[in-house]
Amino acid sequence: MADEAAAAEGAAPVVDGHAHVFTRTTPLAADAHARPDYDYTVDDWLAEMARHGLRYGVVAAASLHGGHNDHIISALAAYPDRLRGTVILPPDADARLLRDLTGRGVVGVRLTWRRLAGLPDIGADPWRSHLRALADAGLHVELLAGDDDLPVLLPALAESGVRVVVDHFGVPGRDKGAQGEGMDALLRAIDRGGTWVKISAGFRMAFETARDCTARLLAGAGAERLIWGSDAPFVNHEGSVDYAAALALYHRLVPDAPTRHAIDRTALDLYFT
Repeated sequence: MADEAAAAEGAAPVVDGHAHVFTRTTPLAADAHARPDYDYTVDDWLAEMARHGLRYGVVAAASLHGGHNDHIISALAAYPDRLRGTVILPPDADARLLRDLTGRGVVGVRLTWRRLAGLPDIGADPWRSHLRALADAGLHVELLAGDDDLPVLLPALAESGVRVVVDHFGVPGRDKGAQGEGMDALLRAIDRGGTWVKISAGFRMAFETARDCTARLLAGAGAERLIWGSDAPFVNHEGSVDYAAALALYHRLVPDAPTRHAIDRTALDLYFT
């Protein structure tokens, strides 16, 4: 594939594994942490990717839109060969709905649990049944949670049998960063199998934290368990980050072109094959 050849030469990654699309009219969750006053449509994103040599993308459901998924489903329908996506669903979602979503390009269900006052008991219903239904439908859990919660959540998710993709480096804490208990738990989960992690949104933390986390993940997990994502359109950081800057940061974090190529292969295998 020409796309893979470009990645192998270091020109650009092929897959953006984490971005958001919306318009000003996309419904917001009642507790939305941001209220963007601009549009970032799927065509805006694809045009941005094309300018930088990328072809495939994964639309991540955004916590600020809650369970409003219609705009994601529409984006996937418009570009079925190039896009996959995740959605946000209640734990009592019907199994028939899950099967229908898999046929529409949905690959996972995002759990946006970073700002929760208390974690749900995922070992009890309705979560236990929901996670098993996701696994049966071939969907993964896309987990956004603080690193302090990973030692509890990741073993419990493993027991359910569902595959897990952890967002944003596992959200490392400012004090411990790459050496925190969350990173330890993440590497244990990857070692057990069925877990991947996105090195996405590095601009939301100190460069040294993103660098050290990337180095530890590469050493402990390898490119076969890593996915890169831009986190476009950089909500709450629009004035300081653009797509070119996100790509430049990725190249600083993973300067080795063959390693970036392997990370692309991971994303293509996980989302598109």
